[in-house]
Amino acid sequence: MIEAKNLTLHYGGSQILHGIDLLARPGEVTCVMGNNGVGKTSLMNLLAGRHPRSGGDITWDGKPLGRLSAQRMARMGVGYVPQGRAIFPMLTVRENLETGFACLPRGDRRIPDAIFDSFPVLAEMAHRRGGDLSGGQQQQLAIARALITRPRVLLLDEPTEGIQPNIIAQIGRVIAGLRDRGDMAIVLVEQFFDFAWDLGDRFLVMERGRAVLQGPKSDLARSDLHARLAGHASA
Repeated sequence: MIEAKNLTLHYGGSQILHGIDLLARPGEVTCVMGNNGVGKTSLMNLLAGRHPRSGGDITWDGKPLGRLSAQRMARMGVGYVPQGRAIFPMLTVRENLETGFACLPRGDRRIPDAIFDSFPVLAEMAHRRGGDLSGGQQQQLAIARALITRPRVLLLDEPTEGIQPNIIAQIGRVIAGLRDRGDMAIVLVEQFFDFAWDLGDRFLVMERGRAVLQGPKSDLARSDLHARLAGHASA
């Protein structure tokens, strides 16, 4: 389990996050929602160790985490799929997957069969360059690369952005399967409401770097959450 309390974040003189709390438990999907520019990606970068927080606390299985680097967080078991995918266009699909080996012990540096079971197209295109793949195929590659690291916490930033519906459905099935295994906590940044609602177990809605609505799905009405997000979009 990873838990964040009262997180603040500054870029230069600008404050980006204001006292954010977040809880991600194994066997659950925590959805972070809100319009563009409200701080969702900044929160993910902070959780992944890509930017040091200004204040607040993060605990891992109840133990406080210091200000760890992205490499240390990856070695601890945080897998990150950034917005925009960030694959290596000149490397093959297999070589892209193998970049996930860097944070694994030498004896674990292999591509599990489950990766290709989840994303069969990657097996078919293993020797194609990443840059030659479609957007949906690149997104599958980015998720698979993160799974290579055997994460205990998986951070997904807008995995459906610009993706065709059949690939969105496949990605949803993969996320649901990972959640249902019960040994991985998933944090999902998503603007596709139906996708998020179907997968989410708890929700955090952000506006201008602040949490304006959060809680477990059981405490939230679908219509209220949708109205809150729609209200922000029209404001």
